[in-house]
Formats: sequence, structure tokens, C-alpha cells
Amino acid sequence: MTDLVGKVRDAFRGDRRVDPDALIARVEALGEFLRAVDGHLPDDRLVAGHTLVERAGARLALSRDHTVVALAGATGSGKSSLFNALARFQMSPVGVRRPTTGVAHACVWGALDGAARLLDWVGVLPRHRFVRESPLDGEDEARLRGLILLDLPDFDSVERGHRLEVDRLLGLVDLVVWVVDPQKYADRVVHTDYLREFHRHRDVTVVVLNQVDRLSPQDSARVLGDLRRLLDADGLDGVPLLATSALHQAALAELRATLERTVAERQAALRRLAGDVDTVVEQLAEVMGPPVDADGVAPETERLLVDALAASAGVPAVVEATERAYRQRAAAATGWPVVRGWHRLRPDPLRRLHLPGGPGAGRADDDPGPLGASSLPDPTVAQRAAVGLSVRQVGERAGAELPAPWPAALAAAARSRLGDLPDALDRAVVNTSIVGEHRPFWWRLVGGVQWLVTLAAAAGVAWLVLGYAVRALGLPALDYPAVGVVPLPTVMLLGGLLLGVLVALAVRPITNWAAGRARLRMERRLRSAVAAVAREYVLAPVGAVLASYARASAALTAAGDRGSRSR
Repeated sequence: MTDLVGKVRDAFRGDRRVDPDALIARVEALGEFLRAVDGHLPDDRLVAGHTLVERAGARLALSRDHTVVALAGATGSGKSSLFNALARFQMSPVGVRRPTTGVAHACVWGALDGAARLLDWVGVLPRHRFVRESPLDGEDEARLRGLILLDLPDFDSVERGHRLEVDRLLGLVDLVVWVVDPQKYADRVVHTDYLREFHRHRDVTVVVLNQVDRLSPQDSARVLGDLRRLLDADGLDGVPLLATSALHQAALAELRATLERTVAERQAALRRLAGDVDTVVEQLAEVMGPPVDADGVAPETERLLVDALAASAGVPAVVEATERAYRQRAAAATGWPVVRGWHRLRPDPLRRLHLPGGPGAGRADDDPGPLGASSLPDPTVAQRAAVGLSVRQVGERAGAELPAPWPAALAAAARSRLGDLPDALDRAVVNTSIVGEHRPFWWRLVGGVQWLVTLAAAAGVAWLVLGYAVRALGLPALDYPAVGVVPLPTVMLLGGLLLGVLVALAVRPITNWAAGRARLRMERRLRSAVAAVAREYVLAPVGAVLASYARASAALTAAGDRGSRSR
């Protein structure tokens, strides 16, 4: 018997121990992946993951002292006879009529009470549960204590409900013993629909060629060799392949030793769930691509987006109005006092756009009051198209290297608040603070000079008028002081006028330079405001999807990390 157990140990691939804590961490990582991608990926791609997380939580919460082993096979494979032979009692019905097994039967080694909750979860009805051990057995069955052996319905039954029940139970059990017979061991349904699907569960898969009592030793060896070739082609290389017969207990020794070892290790449930995680991770890896920058959007793409939004928001019109308003207000503050009123009567370019006062609007009467909607020109068709194109490019470029359906999720995120952009841009332009730029000091200085020369000219005029009046009244003429040969009042009048013109001409280049500076400052402020809108309404939703992708990628990597699963 010791030699037999040794041979089984060599053949059985389920020799890697799974750390329960590591498995729980992998399942939790899978749950984190599902939470990260929720709302971004189609639900049908996530069904298997949600099912596994729920099933793993339920199985790990139930008895770990029991191992659920299923005998699965086609009609006529003799699995019910094998079930009865392993139990050494007639528990599952055996007959000539096909299909004979319509529901799952369970045989429990040990107390039934300890396995009841697990069987309830598996879905075996109480009337189909049997207890193997009794006081008469002594310790004969002790090595199998903790085993729950299921006899499943035939998966190729003509009854569709039988196949559905088999598929359900195969997703719940800890270890599967596939029972094939010499006649149908190469059946396509067995290999294509079932065995091949278990290539990631080799640790919890055993294949038995039953009814070998019908074959000669030479034929048995040939069939086993051909079956091994088929299993290797199914990706089940190394899976234990045993020869059995329900008619001879000696022919069950290898299978029984395998079950005893499985029960003693209490690893089958963990290996099964680990294999399930591997399968789901492999499926979900198809929707994940290379790592991405969580910040997401390249600076060039952001710049193009801001350019399009700025044009649509009327930023060029505002900065142009800002420059013209500066010139107009500078002229009103530094020009000849006699004509300043004419400058003030001209409509303010920013006021016409219902925007705040602008550069140099430091006086209370320049405050436009509560800010409402602006009178900026509506965007043209070309500008709207440019905005739509730039928004679309944000999503496309962010998801260029990602597999479907992430590009679609990013494109939808980029467009998610497209309808709110016009109002947000209008508010950003209107609320941009430009009242804070008070009148420059040099305006006051030049204005003071203009007042001085104007007063000098006015004093000269008054002095000359007084002299004419005195002569007209026949009074002695006034003796004007002279500058050279020119009377002082005349010098004051002409000098005041000339100096006023010269000051105005000298200030004009400075005004143009300062107006250009004001234009640049306004453009920077407005573009900063537009960029904030772009980040909030376009880039932030895209960044949220990219952050979810990064979280999902990290979680899936952790879920697929098998480094700690075996020891």
C-alpha cells in the first residue's frame, strides 16, 4: 500500500500547497478590479468575475474540513457503479435504462451534520444524502473522513436539465474525477466541452478509465496510452490517469489512495479556487493593456483642447477689447483735459461685452455691477466643430494603446459633459477678475502734467484777454513780462498748447506698449480660466477613467500573482 501511495503521489499534480491567506488576497484583488472597472466595461465581460468572488467567499466561509469530490461522466461510463463501489454500498441507482442518474447523490464520510451547510450550498437535496461510516466500520473508513463524494447526472443526457445541473455542480465542487469507458473515452463532447475547459484546474482533476475488466492487459495499456495522448492535447498533461473497475476492489486501490491523500491535505478547495482565479484573470487580461499614466493626457493634446475652447469662448474678442479699452482709458486719463470728455463719451469695448471694467478701471463708477451673461459672440460652426474634434481627440489619444472597450469608455468620458461646456466657458470668461488692475501711477503723473500745461495755457489766454480789455476801456496798457521779445502770456499760451501736444505724442508709444502688456495678461488669465474648465469638464472625466484603469491593472496583476500560491 505504501508503494501504491508513492506512485499516486508521483502521478498526482496536486502537490502544491495553496496558502489560504494568499488566495483570499487574490480574490480580494479580483474584487478590487471589478469595483475599479464598474461602469467602464460591459457587464457581460464581468459576470464570471463577480460569480467567482461571490462563490469563493461562500466556499471559504463554509467547512474547510470537508472536500467535495464529483464523479462526472457520460451515460454508460459506470460512474454510479464506481460511486457505489467506493462507498461499498448501493446508494446511487444503477440500471440499463439511460439516463439512470437524474439528480446528484452525495455520500459523506464522517458526521453528516458537519457537511450539511456545505451540501445545502452545493444544492444536494437532503433525501439524496447518505452517511458512509457506522460503528461497525471501526477505523476502516477513517482515511476518507471529511470526503463528500458526489455522483453527478450524465452530462450527455438527452434531458437538457441534467446537463445544466452538471455544469452548475462542476463550478462548485473541489475536485473532479472524470469517468470514461473504453467505448467512449475519445468522445468529442467529453474532450471539447469539458476536459479541455479544465486545463487550468489540473491540480484538482483526475481521469479514470473505468470498466477495464472488459479489456485484456494489452488492450488496456493501448487504450490508456491513447487516452493520455488525448489528455495531453487537451492541455491536461500530467493529470493522474487511473484504470478502475467497479467489480473489483483491488482495481479501485489507486483511486481510493488518491482520494485519501486529497482528503488528508485539505487543499482541494483552495486549489480549485486558485485555478478559478487563474481562469478568470486570463479572461479579464484580454481587456487590459499596457500601463498608462494616470494623469492621462499629453500636454500637446491639452494645449490643442484649450486653444479650441478659448476660440469658442470668445477669448480673442475679449483680449482685443482689453487692448482697445486700455488705449481708450489711457487716452482719457493722460490726454489734453479739454478733449478728455470726448474719450469718456465713447463706448467702452469691454462694457459692450458685459464684462468687468478691465485694466485701469479702478474707480467705483467703472464697476459694472453683478456679473451676468456676457455678450460675447456665439461660436461659429467651425469653432464648434473644432471643439468637438479636440474633445474627441482627447479620448482617442488617451486610449490609443488600450484594448477595447477602454477607448470607447474614454471617448464617452471626454464627451460626458460636452453639453455643459458653453455655459461653463461663458462663466469662466465673465468671472475672470480684471477689475483688480488699478490705474497705473504714470497715468496720474502724465495727467497732472497735462493739467499743468493746460492751466498755463489758460492763464496765458486769460492774461492776454485782460490786456485787450484794459486797452479797450482806454486804460493804461498792461506791461507784459517778456521772454526774449515774446510776451509771457503768449509764451504761456503757445507753450501750454505745444507741450500738451508733445506730451500726448510722447505718451502714445508707451500707451501702445502697455496696452499690449495688458492684452497678454488678459490672455494668460483667460486661458488659465479656460484651461480650468477643460480640466474639470473634459480632462477630469478622462483622468477618472484612466485612474480606474490603473487601479484595475494593479488589482488584476495582484490577482494573477501566483508566486505566493504554492509552497
